[in-house]
Amino acid sequence: MSFTTLGLCDPILKAIQETGYTSPTPIQKKAIPLILKGDDVLAAAQTGTGKTAGFTLPLLERLSQNHQNTGTHRGQPKRHIRALILTPTRELAAQVGDNVETYAKYLPYKSTIVFGGVNINRQISTLKQGIDILIATPGRLLDLVSQNVIDLSRIEILVLDEADRMLDMGFIHDIKKVVRLVPKNRQTLLFSATFSKEIKALAAGFQTNPSLVEVAAQNTASERVEQVVYPVDKERKRELLYKLIDEGRWQQVLVFTRTKHGANKLCEYLVNRGIRAAAIHGNKSQGARTKALDDFKEKQIRVLVATDIAARGIDIDQLPHVVNFELPNVPEDYVHRIGRTGRAGREGEAVSLVCVDEDAFLRGIERLIAQKIKKVIIKGYEVDPNIEAEPINMGGGRGRRGGGRQSQSKSSNENNANKQGEQKRSNSRNRSRNRNRSRGNNA
Repeated sequence: MSFTTLGLCDPILKAIQETGYTSPTPIQKKAIPLILKGDDVLAAAQTGTGKTAGFTLPLLERLSQNHQNTGTHRGQPKRHIRALILTPTRELAAQVGDNVETYAKYLPYKSTIVFGGVNINRQISTLKQGIDILIATPGRLLDLVSQNVIDLSRIEILVLDEADRMLDMGFIHDIKKVVRLVPKNRQTLLFSATFSKEIKALAAGFQTNPSLVEVAAQNTASERVEQVVYPVDKERKRELLYKLIDEGRWQQVLVFTRTKHGANKLCEYLVNRGIRAAAIHGNKSQGARTKALDDFKEKQIRVLVATDIAARGIDIDQLPHVVNFELPNVPEDYVHRIGRTGRAGREGEAVSLVCVDEDAFLRGIERLIAQKIKKVIIKGYEVDPNIEAEPINMGGGRGRRGGGRQSQSKSSNENNANKQGEQKRSNSRNRSRNRNRSRGNNA
């Protein structure tokens, strides 16, 4: 099957041809015909399989088919928002916006992106000029609605992209508010990297007899991604990461940490050792996040250290290496993380540096993806068997719009119980430090 057989108009096919893509991916083959029929669609596919184009291409075609219905009406401006695409993060909104601009290159539609963290006045100015397609994060969208800048009453197509992540981030109430503002006779598309009971419940509330599209077993990792676990003591992770990057001559590496503070500290460590690196997370300004991402894509920096939320929307076809400096406490996030590599039919490598504290996280991930991840012991970085597992500090809870599911703070009783073994763990760590010094491996 080629794009020409999917029923897309010539301007869209011309734009696709210029991108170099010749054949639709499995998710595109299944979803595009259903969307063109006007069906509500609930779709799940692995990250990197073309989900964004899977809804962008038919969305543009649908707008083109209904173009005759637009025009002035009782003095209203010709342009009004006809399609709304909701995304959980700024980076993903920017990625979707780029896709829309690319494929609408030869169509008469204007689009724009709105999200928080930047000056709202510029967004208001653009919106007042009139647009056809709006890509937005929920919070900033509702801010603009409250200021009477945005009218959603003429929306024809509503898209929820990365719907699972929006639920994780606590956007369910905002989503419900948005749905109440759009027409009931709209077309609604839900796209997600994973399915869950919550996603299906969301679809049941917002969609009408949706067509279900799933092109791979849910919650699985791409077969093109080589996964490996390097067991290592927590205090030696930075040394090992430096060794892998330096000796492996890795030139483009995306590294995940659990916390913003951890991202900053790791970035500082790498920079001090001569590796060009930048951190990207929610506390960074939008300008700093955009610059870091652009520099990473252009290979001006070798390492981008990111938290899970900030990394959503990083779309680099040939990204060769993803490193889990710390495993996520939510197994599904592992699938999202390693899905940043092995994209667009290319191969990639996903490395996880796992200390004894994270063994439970690793078991949860292996249950989710239904496979054992290969473990490799690197000489000189063997795990000290005397070090006992400790509860992981998740860095504190995040706000409603700040991030995903988190482990709850430890209760005072649990804290008291943990203190009983503190001296023993301290002694074990001291023994480990002395052993490490004797090796002379202070990279």
